[in-house]
Amino acid sequence: MLPVFNKRGSVPSIVDEFFGKDMLSNFFDDYQTGICIPAVNIIEGKEDFRIEVAAPGLNKDDFTIDIKNNVLFISSEKSEQDENKEEKIMRREFSYSSFSRSFSLPNSVDTERISANHKDGILNIIIPKKEEAKEKPARKIKIS
Repeated sequence: MLPVFNKRGSVPSIVDEFFGKDMLSNFFDDYQTGICIPAVNIIEGKEDFRIEVAAPGLNKDDFTIDIKNNVLFISSEKSEQDENKEEKIMRREFSYSSFSRSFSLPNSVDTERISANHKDGILNIIIPKKEEAKEKPARKIKIS
């Protein structure tokens, strides 16, 4: 079977094989719709996977993280309304932003122990591996 090339013409990475493609990443163009989809890093460690979501300006309360059928959903909705009164004229400025990203998780993760934290504009999601999926140390096998 020939490799499938992505939009940029490169072969998909092993991370794409496990986590699947983000369902919305190429659906909209940011400059046409005003939708801003935060960039993510996916890191595999010996004990877990980590997803880092760059979302400056958002607080931890602005995020929702759900998991259903081994799919991790990360979303946010934020709206602000400012009023400025100047000489009998009322001006309203509305600001609304939202995004949603989803990732198919491999069967080797322990979905019951997923945790998340937020610091300095980065949402960190820690996805522990199941014990049988963790890297085992090398050992010598005695030949009899």
